[in-house]
Order: sequence, then C-alpha cells, then structure tokens
Amino acid sequence: MKYTLLLLFLILSSFSPVETSVYICGPTGAKRYHYKETCRGLSSCSHEIVKTSLKQAQGLGLTICGWED
Repeated sequence: MKYTLLLLFLILSSFSPVETSVYICGPTGAKRYHYKETCRGLSSCSHEIVKTSLKQAQGLGLTICGWED
C-alpha cells in the first residue's frame, strides 16, 4: 500500500500544470485579457490580437474583460 501511494505521488507530480492561454489586443497598451479570441471585447481591436498566458497577462496588471466576467 505504501509503495502504491508513493508511485501514485510520483506519477501525479511529474505532470506539469496546463497553462491557460488568453488573448490581448496588441503587444502593448492592453488593459484587459480575453479567454476567447472571438470575444466581443476584442471586436474593436485595431492592433494584432496576441495570444499569451494567463499568468503573464495578470503579471502585466491586466484584468478580465467585462464581457467574459
């Protein structure tokens, strides 16, 4: 039993967590992040829509779009 739990722990700890991707309008100047590239909040974006990680977007001080809240 002890070895089964140890093996299970080793297997589960070897998996890295899946990083959530989000979208922002342009590489600079964005204020919000969006879970969907087709979000209504991105419809007025006149720059390139950039895919990034949720962690990085939050690190830049961005908050979630009001349409996806």
